[in-house]
Amino acid sequence: MERSNSSDNHPQSTEPLTIENHKVLVATDIALFTIKDGIFQVLLIKRGVPPFLDFWALPGGLIRMDIGERGEEPEEAALRELKEETGLAKDLGYLEQLGTYGSPNRDPREQRVISIAYFGIGPTLEDPEGGSDASHATFVPVEKAISDQLDLAFDHRLILTDAIKRARAKLEYSTIATQFCTQEFTISELRRVYEIIWDTELDPGNFQKKVLSSPGFIMDLGRNADSSQTGGRPAKLYSAGTETLLNSPIRR
Repeated sequence: MERSNSSDNHPQSTEPLTIENHKVLVATDIALFTIKDGIFQVLLIKRGVPPFLDFWALPGGLIRMDIGERGEEPEEAALRELKEETGLAKDLGYLEQLGTYGSPNRDPREQRVISIAYFGIGPTLEDPEGGSDASHATFVPVEKAISDQLDLAFDHRLILTDAIKRARAKLEYSTIATQFCTQEFTISELRRVYEIIWDTELDPGNFQKKVLSSPGFIMDLGRNADSSQTGGRPAKLYSAGTETLLNSPIRR
């Protein structure tokens, strides 16, 4: 039997391979989470330029090649865009690379754009202000942000949905919940982070037992919160520990 040549099944382009003909741009996007007014929220901007004019979006933009010797690091670009578009530049307790999003049709412009997405946490963030190509910036409850109530640009609904799933999953097996707290917090305040993000109630006694039995999860500061802060008997104050993973998962 005669074998078919692979080129017969997969015709090759006769166009010479050049950088200009096959250039792909790289951008960054960041899903920045916080808890405000007892609600799990994400930072969104309203786009002030096409494409997707007046659509909501995650802060982000292209990695610039005119910064540094050979251009920006992706994380640097994400933080720069965050500052330019929202005015927020500090108090990020946590930043993690979420994934790469490269669907050929994710950006309607002629030049193909691949995005490196991050998710971050800021426990005490100031109110954002729109800047650069963002006409407005604000925190939005995550459930509203991924619903049909808002028009999200590009593939940002997918990125945000993935970021929410990642954050909720990491609460179970890591110490990431402490990043939603201020530097000093009570176990009740830590438990409230889980309850807000998971939208559930946890048994206070069982939760405290699991937290205290996980070495390096939190550190006892040796003093109590003000009675006015706890609304009753003064509770112990803690800070984030040194470990990143829990020896026993917190269950919903």
